[in-house]
Amino acid sequence: MKVAVVGATGMVGEVMLRVLEERNFPITELLLVASERSVGKKLTYKNQEHSIIGLADAVAQQPQIAIFSAGGDTSLEWAPKFAEAGTTVIDNSSAWRMDPDKKLIVPEINAHELTATDKIIANPNCSTIQLVMALAPLHQKYKMKRVVISTYQSVSGTGVKAIKQMENEIAGVKGEMAYPYPIGRNALPHCDVFLENGYTKEEMKLAREPQKILNDRSFSISATAVRIPTAGGHSESVNVEFLNDFELNEIRRILNDTPGVTVQDNPDTNTYPMPIYAHDKDEVFVGRIRRDETQRNTLNMWIVADNLRKGAATNAVQIAEYVVENKLV
Repeated sequence: MKVAVVGATGMVGEVMLRVLEERNFPITELLLVASERSVGKKLTYKNQEHSIIGLADAVAQQPQIAIFSAGGDTSLEWAPKFAEAGTTVIDNSSAWRMDPDKKLIVPEINAHELTATDKIIANPNCSTIQLVMALAPLHQKYKMKRVVISTYQSVSGTGVKAIKQMENEIAGVKGEMAYPYPIGRNALPHCDVFLENGYTKEEMKLAREPQKILNDRSFSISATAVRIPTAGGHSESVNVEFLNDFELNEIRRILNDTPGVTVQDNPDTNTYPMPIYAHDKDEVFVGRIRRDETQRNTLNMWIVADNLRKGAATNAVQIAEYVVENKLV
C-alpha cells in the first residue's frame, strides 16, 4: 500500500502522520509531499526519515491513496492528476465538498456510499464533522426541522500564523497578524471571508454540508461562526428543532450508543465538554443537553471536538481505512 500525504509539512499534515502511525495504517511505502520550497527536507515517520518530494514526482509514483491537506488551489489542480493516475484522493480542503459528482464523507455516517469509482473523496469542514456526528443519529430518530448553531472556534483552525499571533499577544510581542484585530482577550465573529449575503464562508459550509452528508434537504441550518483565543478544539452551541418530540434520557442513550460520540453531561459535578479535554482525542463530546423551554420539540446541546483530529486528520484516515478494508483501491 503506497500512500502519499500531500501537505505533509503543514499543521494538519503533521497530525495526519501522527494519526496514521497511531492507528497503524497499512503502509508499505510512504510518500511525503509538499511544495517545491520544502522538497528535500526530512520528516520522521515511525522512526524512519523520509525526504519531501514534489507533486509531479508523487503523481509519477502512482500511490494507491493520496491524503491531501494542502489548500483548495492545490487540490483543484492536482487531485484530478492523481485520480487520472489511478490514485484515490481524500481531500481535506473545501475544493470538492459541494461538487455534485464528489462524495462528502463522515465514515460513521455515510462511508457505505463509497465505491471503487470514487477517485476524489471530500473530507468535510471541521465544524461540520463534529456537528453531524451528534445530529445524524438524532435526525434518524426524530427528524430535524431547523438547526441554529453558534461556533466558538480555536485559532488552530486558521493555521500556524494565527497561533503565532495569539502567542505573540500573550507574550506582549508585536508580530505578523493573521486576523484584522487582536485575538487575545477577544472574540471575532469572523471565520473565513464574508460573502454577499452577509454570512461568512464558514457559516455557509455549516449550512450546506450537513444536508449533503445526510442526503436530506428537508431541514435548514443557520450559523454564526466565532473565533476565540483557544489553541485547539472547536465548540458549538446547537439548538435543534425536531418534527417529533423526545425524552432527554432517550437523547442521551442514543448519543451514548453512537460510535465516536462521548456524552459528558452532569451539571451536579460540573461535567461538560471543553476544548482542553478534547485535545488530542478523536471523539466528539456532547453535553449541556437540555430541552429548549421556549419551543416545542426543541433541544439545546454543546458539542466539542479536536478540530485537527476528528475535524480533519482522523476523519480523513478513517475514510482511507474504509477504502482499504472494503477493497475500493
